[in-house]
Amino acid sequence: MSTTKPPVVFIHGLWLHPDSWQPWIERFAAAGYTAIAPGWPGVAATVADSRENPDAIADRGIDAVDAHYTDIISGLPAAPIVIGHSFGGMIAQKLLGEGTAAAAIGIDAAQIKGVLPLPLSSLHATLPVFRNPANIHRAVELTEDQFRYAFGNAVPELESKELFARYTIPAPGRPLFEAAVANFSLHSPAKVQTDRDTGAPLLLIAGGQDHTVPEVITKATLKQYRHTDAPTDLIEFPDRGHSLTIDHGWAEVADACLTWLAERGF
Repeated sequence: MSTTKPPVVFIHGLWLHPDSWQPWIERFAAAGYTAIAPGWPGVAATVADSRENPDAIADRGIDAVDAHYTDIISGLPAAPIVIGHSFGGMIAQKLLGEGTAAAAIGIDAAQIKGVLPLPLSSLHATLPVFRNPANIHRAVELTEDQFRYAFGNAVPELESKELFARYTIPAPGRPLFEAAVANFSLHSPAKVQTDRDTGAPLLLIAGGQDHTVPEVITKATLKQYRHTDAPTDLIEFPDRGHSLTIDHGWAEVADACLTWLAERGF
């Protein structure tokens, strides 16, 4: 019997460059995994280049991102473990439901079709996009203060400033508009096959202080999987915000993922 571990694909969410996964790649490599963190379609190789050319990522929707990662996965030697943060967590769930992933982890994952709670903090965090309907076709940048509210509210202000400077890039507005109307659209791209019968496990992780994806959204997402027999688990970090994958406590979250994977036979 082969003991080779499946590859790992990390998927970033809105406003963070894929470089934000580099510490995770190194930690997973130390645990025996080969990991990659490809950017969304249009995201440049560096943070600086992504900021200089925001139009390259503009108008990219959920289906385009899903297709992009499906294509990447098709070139891998085996079905991977997909680990996504925020909208990356939604994409990870879509890939799992489509049968292209061996397992998935959604960290503070954006709400999928069927999830009803919409806390005020989520509306406030995404206001930079929704304040202008034309942003559906544009790439939108966060200010330092907006990042502090949406990502860095549970860390010291100086750390939030440093994370903003190191990792933030413009993000397409389209995915947020698509998710916002998902429950009114029969064929929404935010729809996920939650009744999967492949047995591939899913872990959802919630940050208790998250303004952008409050834990009530993650718990409501978990309920969407009530009709599947496939393992579906939840881990909560009560004191963490949306920056939990990149701030000083990232290793605790990464180790929780590694422990869960080991428990699930990966």
